[in-house]
Amino acid sequence: MLEQNGTDEELDRAFMALADPVRRRMIARLSRGPATVNELAEPFAITVQAVSKHIQVLEAAGLVTRSRDAQRRPVHLAPAALERLTSWIDGYRIAHEQQFRSLDAVLQRDAELQREKEKKK
Repeated sequence: MLEQNGTDEELDRAFMALADPVRRRMIARLSRGPATVNELAEPFAITVQAVSKHIQVLEAAGLVTRSRDAQRRPVHLAPAALERLTSWIDGYRIAHEQQFRSLDAVLQRDAELQREKEKKK
């Protein structure tokens, strides 16, 4: 699982897992609720074994978990792991937004000074 700030290795595993379009579609499907391997395999033209390998990658990245429900072994999304990824990304987004706001303020002041200068002419 990713720690609060996430280590480089954990982030690498999570982003590498999400780099594959099949795994992203599985995450999208699991966002609607748990599913079995067979249910996850339905929309893909790949074997159930290949789907199982994709799930193993997602599990190793901490993005999904499996449970046992009698004979079923549903796969569940690990929303806390996705939230940690989002938080990591947001840290950079917020920093850049602050820089843009600072730049906007400088440009606004410059425009106001320019308007005042033109009025005095």
